[in-house]
Amino acid sequence: MGLGRVGRYLLGMTEYVRTSAAGDGTIAVIEMDDGKANALSSTMIAALGDALTTAEADESVAAAVIVGRAGRFSAGFDLDVFKSGDMAAIVGMVAAGGELVRTMYGCGIPVVAACTGHAIAGGALMLLGSDVRIGADGPFKIGLNEVAIGLTLPGWAHTIARERLSNTHIQRAIANARITDPAGALDAGFLDRVVAPEHVVDTAIEEATLLTSLDRGAYERTMTGFRKATLDTMAEQIAADRAAR
Repeated sequence: MGLGRVGRYLLGMTEYVRTSAAGDGTIAVIEMDDGKANALSSTMIAALGDALTTAEADESVAAAVIVGRAGRFSAGFDLDVFKSGDMAAIVGMVAAGGELVRTMYGCGIPVVAACTGHAIAGGALMLLGSDVRIGADGPFKIGLNEVAIGLTLPGWAHTIARERLSNTHIQRAIANARITDPAGALDAGFLDRVVAPEHVVDTAIEEATLLTSLDRGAYERTMTGFRKATLDTMAEQIAADRAAR
């Protein structure tokens, strides 16, 4: 995918996640790339969560951008873990995914998603946890396909979906596992803007740049109050899932 035309310098890197700073250093660009479908394995989830909390803790950072690889934002939770039949591993991975989405939605700085392609299941839930979602135009699939492949969405996913998806589309998105193209995802509430693929990352950084003008303290207080009920409910649901395994 490359790093786009906006100047950046490297801040840190793990096996699948690389963090760089954009522009004047006030934007953390968190790029996930496992070389394949960007499956949300426990390793990927932990790396993303660490990168985001590190950015939030840095007082010089005023916004974060989460970027996928070319053609793929994320294909969702690691299906090999589901196929293993190891319930402890399955529950742990999905609960950790819920904590990641909750961290994104409750972050003290705005989070912008650069949806570079397909965003399925857990990948689509990451979009719902982001303040602003920029999607790539093209033959990409976005949505929650769990019911279609024999899985059940956890309660915390219902909660964030009710918060972010259009009432007109939420039943089809969840119960009917409807997958859409980027234009449909824009209408449903998974995306806020759709641009040419080569402009996704730069547009996301431009959106984040606009958000850096917000007063950080006021944003954090407003976000905490406005989203508190949703965040509290998600925390309770994630804890219940972990306790039931």
